Formats: sequence, C-alpha cells, structure tokens
Amino acid sequence: MKQLRLHGPEDVRIDEVPEPEPGPRDAVVRVAACGICGSDAGYIRLGGVAAPTRHPLPLGHELAGVVEQLGSEVVGVAVGARVVVHPGALGNRIGNGGPEGGFAARLLVRNAGVDRNLFAIPDRMPFELAALAEPLGVGMNAVDRTGARAGEKVVVFGAGPIGLAAVATLLDRGVSDVIVVDLAERRLELARALGARATLRPGPDDVWQRIRSLHGEAPLLGAAMAGSDAYVEASGASSVIGEILSHAKAEARLAVVALHRAPIPVNFLLVMMKQLTLRGAMEYPADFSQTIALLDRRDLAPLITHRFPLERFAEALAIARDANAGGKVMIEP
Repeated sequence: MKQLRLHGPEDVRIDEVPEPEPGPRDAVVRVAACGICGSDAGYIRLGGVAAPTRHPLPLGHELAGVVEQLGSEVVGVAVGARVVVHPGALGNRIGNGGPEGGFAARLLVRNAGVDRNLFAIPDRMPFELAALAEPLGVGMNAVDRTGARAGEKVVVFGAGPIGLAAVATLLDRGVSDVIVVDLAERRLELARALGARATLRPGPDDVWQRIRSLHGEAPLLGAAMAGSDAYVEASGASSVIGEILSHAKAEARLAVVALHRAPIPVNFLLVMMKQLTLRGAMEYPADFSQTIALLDRRDLAPLITHRFPLERFAEALAIARDANAGGKVMIEP
C-alpha cells in the first residue's frame, strides 16, 4: 500500500510499504480522513520529530476511519465500526515518532480497545468531521488549563486549527465573550463563523486598546490593564507571551498551547506582582470522548476548507502552511 513517510528535512515521499498485519491485540483501520497538523509541517521542516530521522518516519495523527481487521484477543470493537483513533494512547505515538502513521490507506493500531485508543463515532458524523477530534482535543485541553468558566472574558491569540478549537470549546461551555487575534483575515473569518465576539488583526488594529475597550479595564498601580480573565496563546509568535503578561490584570490566567521551539524571556516579577497563573498545555483532555460529543453538538464543518487525495500531499502541505489559504486541510487516502 502507499504511505507518506518522512526521509529528512523537506524530504517527504509516498512510499510503497507492506499491508499491515494485526497481532492478537491489534486492529487495522481503513483511513477515511486524516488532517494535516501544524506539527506535521514542523516535522517535515526539521526532518523528524526532534531531529532529522535516521529511518523513514510515517506521518499523520488526526484521523478517522473504519475498523477492517481485528486480532483474536481484541474485545469491545467490531469489524466495520466507525472510529476516531487516539494517536497517543498506550504509547503508540501514531504519526508522532512511532512506527505507524495515518497518511496511508490502512493503519495498524496496536493494543486496540474501545475507549482506549479507538472511539466510536455516530453514523451521521462524516469522517472528515470526526478527524477533527484530535486537534479539538488539543484546543479543549488548553481551555481546561485556563479554568475558563461561563460568563468570563477570554482572548485567544492565534486562529489556526488549535486556536479555533479553543474558541469552539469556549463557546460550547458558555464562554461567549471571546476575542480572537490573528494576522490572517481568512482565519479570522473562520473565528467569526464559529461565533467569536470580535476578531483583531495586529497592525490595522491597536490590539490591546481594542481588547480594553471590549473587555473593560482593570486598574493596577495606576495603569489600565485589560479586563480579560483568561488567555490562550496558540499563535506561536514569540512576542505574545510577554505582551499578555504586561497587559493582563491581576489574577488572570494564561495557557500556552503553541509550540515555541526557541526560549522566550518571561518577566516573573510581573507574574508575582499580578499573581498570574501561567500553564503549559499539551495532549488532550482526560476523557477523549468529550471531543466527539462536542463535534456532535456543534457544527465545526466550516473549519475544513480543503480536501486532497494522498497523491497530492505536496499541494495540500503548501496550503496548510499558508495561514491566508484557509483552515484545516484534510487528506483522504
């Protein structure tokens, strides 16, 4: 079968590989849709997960499909089940340094089990929508880390798929006063389509003045801080964390979900004086099925703006890398 594998920096190929054969505790999933993640683009640029790979590395971890084969010891799962695959459960690291990846016609899922790494999806849910469960889980976990509650005011920096997933989670939980900041107008259009109260572009907008006008001001030692209760940093821009710490009011909370590879200076005097909460966010909520339930409640289909067959992956990757091109790019193997 054909499988997308990374051979080195910017060297991604569609290779011919053997069909997967499940062991007694494994399953084979026929992949219907697999999204391109920002981390995929990062791995391709770097040539590996943390350094250039020494062996071909399969990619793809945002996926949904149909169970096609089962090992003799797998229970709770049936052939023909429509599922989302949790890529990191049980140490499988699917598409993230492990031996399997979702940009392929079929995927071997080791130690398969219902509600462990295979999660059933409703019959009415399109596979491409179900494949949003993984990035939605990352954004949902970031929101969890802020502790945002209904009635609070939140600012999300970065309207890529993870930032938009955080927006969707906030709105689903009754946090209706959400401001989204991004440089790309197309991404801000998607944020407005989800229901963000306001969207801001650095440059055309004086971002912090606009945030204060929308969320109110909170005086601190004679200075006007923004009245926002919580922030999600999903932009990856090196200046954003420092700006948030400078403008945040006392007791505000910040969750950082963007991947910052380079060190960023942090003024911990501000963190102390304002008693700010600064938390990193990675992985997913403890109950991964929450992502499927949210996808079933709310229409997130507008986030998917492009679809490509596996053979056109290079074209798909170029669009995924272009913030002005759209939202989530799906591969349909």
